[in-house]
Amino acid sequence: MSDSPPDEDRPGEGPLGDGPSGEGPRRRPTGRDVARLAGVSQATVSLVFSGGAGQRVSEPTRERIHAAARELGYRPQAAGRQLRLGRSGMVLLAVPNLLGPFFGRVLTGVHEEAARHGLAVVVSSGWDAAALAEAAAAGRFDGLLVCSPDDRQVGGLPADAAAVFLDADPAAHPGRPTVELDLASGMRAAVDHLTGLGHRRIGYLRSVHSAHTFRVRQAAFAAASAGLEVRELAVSLNEGSREAARAARELLAGPGRPGAVVCDDDVVASGLYRAAGELGLRIPADLSVVGMDDIPVAELLSPPLTTVNLPGERLGRAGLATLAALLDGELPAPVPPLATTLVVRRSTAAR
Repeated sequence: MSDSPPDEDRPGEGPLGDGPSGEGPRRRPTGRDVARLAGVSQATVSLVFSGGAGQRVSEPTRERIHAAARELGYRPQAAGRQLRLGRSGMVLLAVPNLLGPFFGRVLTGVHEEAARHGLAVVVSSGWDAAALAEAAAAGRFDGLLVCSPDDRQVGGLPADAAAVFLDADPAAHPGRPTVELDLASGMRAAVDHLTGLGHRRIGYLRSVHSAHTFRVRQAAFAAASAGLEVRELAVSLNEGSREAARAARELLAGPGRPGAVVCDDDVVASGLYRAAGELGLRIPADLSVVGMDDIPVAELLSPPLTTVNLPGERLGRAGLATLAALLDGELPAPVPPLATTLVVRRSTAAR
């Protein structure tokens, strides 16, 4: 039996590119090439791409190895690695609504981080507790990421299932890692911005859904708007901007119309814009509007929407990194709530 390393780690017969004459095929880069470029041992490269680096390889060294791999076009043989580890190499990202623009941002972050760990991502929606428990028990996925779960998705997972909850209530998932957004600070900033402009009569288009993410927004709005004249209506976010426009027309009709409105997300705000136009109200001269999410539509509305930026990409990256640590047998460090930021554009003005 030969003592030579497997094909993946052989240095090859020639350079990575074609020879001076342009003859000969381009050789596939190996782990040894990555090690040489990154200035580390081949064993360290293998450790990083096997998913077993844990705390034994520093984050700067990991980044250097991944950068070298990208530069060389190196792709580890994931199938063999996952077979050795007894894994499928896939994780499930469960979201409430595949069409929700915010969840597209989360998925972007999840995909970016998954590539660093040699994992593939399957995304789906409409998962209740029983379906998630079945997916975890069936072994098709190495782990689960559950984003913005509602009350139907809480509990039921096998105790040994690797699962991380995103934009969720830590108290509802004891023993499970949770990555939160600082939604309360974002909502306070939205209301404080309007009161700072002199608004005292404020409307609120709030979600009817039971998810923790909306309960936090609504509790924060109630606290921040105490002492103000508030008029609010509930709206189903799954119905999109058409339903939001219907609710907005009701909110803005009759005497006592609010001079400013806070919306639980930017899609609802887009429906409010439609209703305002139908009623002959100018934004922001007659009506100031603030949303939440900062999805692409916020900048496309006329005028561009003042909104609270929720860092969806960071949420996805932090969640996947936490799940990868679980899969490596580590106890992930708690992730502090991710900061939210009020982005002031032209949809708000002084009263």
